[in-house]
Amino acid sequence: MLRTLYAKLAAGLVVLFITIGLLYAVISTIATRYYLQEVNQSFNKELARNLVMDRNLVAEGRINREALKETFHQYMVINPSIEIYLLDLEGKILAYSADPGKVKRNHVSLEPLHAFLSGSKGYPLLGDDPRSHDRRKAFSVTPVPSSDNPEGYLYVVLRGEEFDSVDRVVRESYFLQLSGWAVVVSLGLGLLVGLLILRLLTRRLHRLSRLMADFHQSNFISHQPYLLEPARPSDEVDRLGLTFDQMAAHIQDQLEQLKEQDSLRRKLVAQVSHDLRTPLASMLGYLESLQLKGEGMDQAERQEYIAIALRQARRLSRQVSELFELASLEARETEPRCEAFPPAELVQDVVQKYQLRADQQQIGLRMSPPPALPFVYADIGLTERVLENLIENAFNHTPAGGRITLELAADGEEVEIGIEDTGCGIEPDELPHVFDPFYQSAGKRSSGRHAGLGLAIARRIMTLQKGEIRVRSTRGEGTRFSIRLPLAATYLPSA
Repeated sequence: MLRTLYAKLAAGLVVLFITIGLLYAVISTIATRYYLQEVNQSFNKELARNLVMDRNLVAEGRINREALKETFHQYMVINPSIEIYLLDLEGKILAYSADPGKVKRNHVSLEPLHAFLSGSKGYPLLGDDPRSHDRRKAFSVTPVPSSDNPEGYLYVVLRGEEFDSVDRVVRESYFLQLSGWAVVVSLGLGLLVGLLILRLLTRRLHRLSRLMADFHQSNFISHQPYLLEPARPSDEVDRLGLTFDQMAAHIQDQLEQLKEQDSLRRKLVAQVSHDLRTPLASMLGYLESLQLKGEGMDQAERQEYIAIALRQARRLSRQVSELFELASLEARETEPRCEAFPPAELVQDVVQKYQLRADQQQIGLRMSPPPALPFVYADIGLTERVLENLIENAFNHTPAGGRITLELAADGEEVEIGIEDTGCGIEPDELPHVFDPFYQSAGKRSSGRHAGLGLAIARRIMTLQKGEIRVRSTRGEGTRFSIRLPLAATYLPSA
């Protein structure tokens, strides 16, 4: 039944108000009774002594029994709210003004009487009620015939049975009803105001809960923001709403990325299947030919078939290695170990590594004399891998007689390394896709050449070490790839 926060809070508020009302009724009743007893006892504390003096209850140093009897009779008529008792020094009741059939005690405890006479305790002081075995009431007392020569006590119960009867009737007919209605009306109004305040306070939570439910029912596609304006959250509810908006945006972004990755995965699987099938089929074909016609082939033809099969096997091995390398980089299994190093030395080493190949392909490979450059902060091995991939790509697209040039320059807080060739260049509409895995230009698709993963691997490496890779090309004139590495001073001030 209590399924909403508002219902639970409302039920708790109702229980709280009922509890407060009951506690108020109990406390106010007890407090009122003690208050009236204190006022009554304080006001009538000299009543017993005044009775002795005014009614001539002491004559010749002794209690006047006739005057006492007359006083009992008169006060039963004049002031029936009090009850008068004559006690001996042991507290035994000797005479009284009450109805004999209603007196249930024959003895009254003297401890509260002595406390009253000594004034050692505050009011109200309650003494035994002779009409009850357990009830106690406010009283007034004085020793008789005198405090110097006491023979007993005049014990006056200030609120006798008649007073209790009238008080009970009055309370039931007016005071209690008035007080009850006052409490009920006050608590009712307070409860209504409290429920209204709770409704106002939980209204935003209810809206946030509805937005979350709608977002869930839409399969995390449709999200209506909680904060319609980019305002600063005012309290915990607004901060919760802002967190929900950020979480929903993050979930939607993650879903979009998952969709894109799933699409790329499907394309990647299809492309990998195609690229691996071609060299594998070629290799299997030549091996099967060797198996079937090996005896009838001469030595030169057999060596040619074996060389082609080996070339296709190496191509297949290179593609598988690149595929695993890219997967490792995408999964962040390979993390860069950055350090400060001089970029010119690394570029020089890479150029020397490819000098022999350049001579064999009749391509000019050179490095422009670099200026004095600061150290960069990157992973040496991964940066070398990027340079190798870019030079390999330049060799693949540069004909004999062309040239490949490497240049270095400082640019602000970075060092730029450029690899420029005089090859065939790239079409403008193909430039945004050159770093995509397995992307092939129209020329490569028509020629059946393998696109490879070198550029995709290079871009991923540069992203991991917080660098940047760019490409600029003009069809028929050549292509320029450039990588930008951060200065070591940016990360290592002492470098």
